[in-house]
Amino acid sequence: MSVESVADQILTEEDLFFAENQPPIDLIFDDGAEMESNRHRIGMNVLIRSLEQGLAHRSDFFAGGNMFIYFSAEQLRNRDFRGPDFFAVMDVDSTPTRQGWVVWQENGRYPDVIVELLSPSTASADKGVKKDIYERIFRTPDYFIFDPFDPNSLQGWRLNPGLGYEPLVANEQGWLWCETLGFWLGTWQGTVDRETAIWVRFFDEFGNLVLLPEEAAQQQAEQERQRADRLAARLRELGEDPNALN
Repeated sequence: MSVESVADQILTEEDLFFAENQPPIDLIFDDGAEMESNRHRIGMNVLIRSLEQGLAHRSDFFAGGNMFIYFSAEQLRNRDFRGPDFFAVMDVDSTPTRQGWVVWQENGRYPDVIVELLSPSTASADKGVKKDIYERIFRTPDYFIFDPFDPNSLQGWRLNPGLGYEPLVANEQGWLWCETLGFWLGTWQGTVDRETAIWVRFFDEFGNLVLLPEEAAQQQAEQERQRADRLAARLRELGEDPNALN
């Protein structure tokens, strides 16, 4: 049999297999469940939007939150697993519109980073059954938990392929290093969306806060104002009236 004939036979067998074993198409992407609190909602969006801002130079990642991750037939039958509050997947196409993360439609890719925002109703699962799923099934390299109402609750683990999750050791600021993203995860006090609290945020390797888009725009506007003020001062030193030049 020729090489071409063998290849054709393999393709036919693959087509037949997928025709008989098609993944379900009746996936649920919204169970109507709300976030635990407004602070949880803001905290999730802060992580998503700041990561998108911090990695704006890249188009090969996806960041999402509070959306289903479908990964197994058993999970589909039970329909009892909600997705992480925040997750990121690296080295994937960021352009498709996704209602959820369906592993078998994403070339078998699982989240590379997960952050769960704890609450009284979820803390046990986030520290137990979910952590176990992320460790044994997802094999997610970096996992973090944080209670938005407890500033001292930040914990994280790094996956050791041979030993499972190992606790991360905090630096002097209490931040934890996320090797996958190349960012620190730490706490920051401030006001976001009119709510003042201590938030979990990303920091770059030099300790600079990874800004939200509106914070970056505000920073740029302030830099431009300062530049204009310096120029005006220099013109006055030269005997020129800056207002006369406008």
